[in-house]
Amino acid sequence: MNAAARFLSPSDAANRLGISAKALRLYEQRGLIAPLRTPAGWRAYGPAEMARCAEIVALRALGLSLGEVARALRGDADILARVLAAHEAVLKDRIRQSGDSIVKLRRLRADLARGKTPAIGDVIRAIRPRSDIGVAFDLPWPWGGERFELREIRALNYIVGPLGSGKTRLALRLAEALPDAAFVGLERLADGAAAARARIDADPALKARIDERLAALVVDGAVASPALIALLAALESDGPIILVIDMLEQGLDAPTQEALIASLRRRGPRARPLFFLTRSNAILDLDTIGDDEAIILCPANHSPPIPVAPYPGAVGYEAVATCLAPPEVRARTEGMIAWRPA
Repeated sequence: MNAAARFLSPSDAANRLGISAKALRLYEQRGLIAPLRTPAGWRAYGPAEMARCAEIVALRALGLSLGEVARALRGDADILARVLAAHEAVLKDRIRQSGDSIVKLRRLRADLARGKTPAIGDVIRAIRPRSDIGVAFDLPWPWGGERFELREIRALNYIVGPLGSGKTRLALRLAEALPDAAFVGLERLADGAAAARARIDADPALKARIDERLAALVVDGAVASPALIALLAALESDGPIILVIDMLEQGLDAPTQEALIASLRRRGPRARPLFFLTRSNAILDLDTIGDDEAIILCPANHSPPIPVAPYPGAVGYEAVATCLAPPEVRARTEGMIAWRPA
């Protein structure tokens, strides 16, 4: 075999790893990998580079931010301990779920043995347990009253769309229609921040949870700020089962966004479902979407919102990708709408 065949171009390496070439560039920018260079200056990935990339992809799939990945690759004991503890918690939760499923299955089999036929819905839920929270409603303006339905709500639900696409109105309607849900708006960044601080100071248990969460985020690279504390006040409060959050990334820099989304992914399968609007690719990294995450796209032409699968070629994937930008670009272009003079 030709020795050159052992080295891959960025596109071939990305395809082999199941990620995008953009992700490879980001790993390089963060100093996580150092691809070789051909005599012509092209990047090339040999066995050692591919092995390191595979480790990065696997760590990202566990919910680690890029900063945490860097520390894990350096052998940081604290990060490795947290990875193992989080995975152990997931496995324990799966064991509990399996135990619950076995109990349900035995009960249904006993009913069948006694001649009692169970409902099909009970059989399906016992075999394939998932969230039974769903919602259906007629879409508000700017849509024309079309029916919108979500049958299965995931742990993390991203709402994406260009400016003026109606995604905020969809979020508000979701908060109204979902059982025991609340909308967390951008007022949390102004007077809401002071109100959040007063609520935290008046609730020692809430303050303890926020202090613990904030300390962990700061260790992961986040910057403590009023915007982050106001957001944590909503996330950690004893309140509605479901939160619908307007622009999760608002007021947060790139390292904070990465640490936050990594933390949210580590909550486990029984955490409260979250919906949030975002246009940041630090929050919605299309290369790292997990099984318990979903994307909802509000198209620019005000056709009904649609679920989008997180892989190139899926319906709506390119539209979602064009809505996302790095945090520094989002900060620089906040509130701007592209237009062409008549």
